[in-house]
Amino acid sequence: LILRPFTTADLDALHAYESRPDVTRYLYWDPRDRDTTREHLDKKITRTALHHEGDAIDLAITLRDTGDLIGNCLLIWTSRQHRQGEIGYVLNPDHHGHGYAAEATRPLLHLGFTALGLHRIVGRLDPRNTASARVLEKLHMRREATLIENEFVKGEWTSEAIYAVLATEWTP
Repeated sequence: LILRPFTTADLDALHAYESRPDVTRYLYWDPRDRDTTREHLDKKITRTALHHEGDAIDLAITLRDTGDLIGNCLLIWTSRQHRQGEIGYVLNPDHHGHGYAAEATRPLLHLGFTALGLHRIVGRLDPRNTASARVLEKLHMRREATLIENEFVKGEWTSEAIYAVLATEWTP
């Protein structure tokens, strides 16, 4: 894989998976139309550096051989004081089952712990998303909590699983 910043040329490939109900099932948003995808792509294009608390880096996941965009991953600097961050990823289901989500997210953990000096990085997900939970476990993150029906999302009460790893536990 190659991780790179997003460009305006990524619109079609990004929309190809952001418009899929099977992709957004456990996310906060519904399948996106092309205009909404374009709006979010514009934001992704600007998210390239972590200078201040609240900043995020959002990278395109591409196949090394073809350059095809197959997903995105991000690192959010959530707290300067507590040295906290959060990772996330979305992958086109046509590319599931190859270990790409973990492969793409591992460098973001490295960035968070080494360059940013974070103490702790979390991953949050709907616990029904067992495939995503396996990705976090592959990254040696531990499941620390399940918040039962803590959010009302898409017309239903949903739970949230919290995974985390500390800098002292992380191995590159």
